[in-house]
Amino acid sequence: MPSWLLLILVGVVLVILGVATSIGHFLIWIGVIVLVVSLILSLVGRGKARV
Repeated sequence: MPSWLLLILVGVVLVILGVATSIGHFLIWIGVIVLVVSLILSLVGRGKARV
């Protein structure tokens, strides 16, 4: 499994847990950061594959 896909899954889980729990705002921000990092890694990975 590619690392960017794993990061996307972790980010989605953190966002869902953030909505469902009382410390939601903290988990939502961590989830968003993980999602953004995973998207950047996927774009970089695609760029390296083309070169």
